[in-house]
Parts: sequence; C-alpha cells; structure tokens
Amino acid sequence: MKTCLIVIDVQESFRHRPYFTDTALPAYLQAQNALIAGCVARGVPVARVLHTDGPEQMDNPFAQVSGQVRPLDGLMAFDAAASFTKSRHSALVGTGLDVWLTTNGIGRLIVSGIRTEQCCETTTRHASDLGWQVDFVPDATLTWDMVQPDGTPLLAADIKARTATVLAGRFATLCTVDEALGRTSA
Repeated sequence: MKTCLIVIDVQESFRHRPYFTDTALPAYLQAQNALIAGCVARGVPVARVLHTDGPEQMDNPFAQVSGQVRPLDGLMAFDAAASFTKSRHSALVGTGLDVWLTTNGIGRLIVSGIRTEQCCETTTRHASDLGWQVDFVPDATLTWDMVQPDGTPLLAADIKARTATVLAGRFATLCTVDEALGRTSA
C-alpha cells in the first residue's frame, strides 16, 4: 500500500507562543528527522503542512507576514512532494491535501508534527473517518504542558499518553519511528 508521511505544523510560529519550551524539543526533532530521513531514503513522499491563522499582522506568529510560518529551526531540510497551508485543525480541511493523496494513490498516512493533541490528533481522526489507514508516531509529535479548566496542570507527557490511548486501535496504529518506516514496504 502506498504510504505518505505528513509533517504537520512543524514551524517557527510556536517559538513565539507563551507556552513554548524547548525541554522536549531535542527528542522530538531527533524522532521527526529520523522519520523524514527514513521516508526520503525509501522513496516515500513527504507532505509538508503549515498553519496560518488570525490577523495578518507582524505580531501574529501564525500570519504569513510575520515570517514565522516556515519550517522550525532544527527540522531537517527536505524536498516536500507537496506543500499545503491550513487554517483549521485538520490538515484535510480546505487544503487540497485529500485530493492530492487520492490522486497519488496514497492508502496509508504516517502522521507526525505539532501539536500532538490538536492538529496531529484531529488530522488522524479525520483521515481515518475518510478511509485512510493511519500510522500515528507519538515520538514524532510534540506538545507542551497545559492548564486544565480547574487550574491544575496537565503535563505534556500525559497529553501524549491520552492522545495515544484514544487513537490506538480506533483511528490509528501506534508506531515507533522504526515501526512506521518498516510498514512503508508492507
């Protein structure tokens, strides 16, 4: 089955958010870059998706004019098979990605990127509902701590664990980087 890696929202915009920390960034980039390198080496197409949102002003890091809607420093350079810009959580809403995947005979997606519980999870659920097989690689996703409605902290590790739990076996196959790469030839 033809596979495509989707790299979602791995962009400099996040460095300009108050919740950004680089605590988990090195491990994430190592996994994300290994996944990209492995796909490129195997001839698996890699699609890049970047997020734009909000007013088109210099002080909005998700606005094109800010200059921050570009690949995150530390992400390996790669020639994307296709690039898309989104303004919704799912990379499949209003971007043309779904048309490109269908036109290119893609049956399986590998989902990676930023944020684990937002755009990566939403894209995974949406893709599954539309009929794609999805491999979700938690190590190749990144998120940050949040504060729950009652004011208590919710750690990034717990968010990732929750996301993996709700996706596993329902919307996606959970994979390590090596497992996802191994499945590209399946």
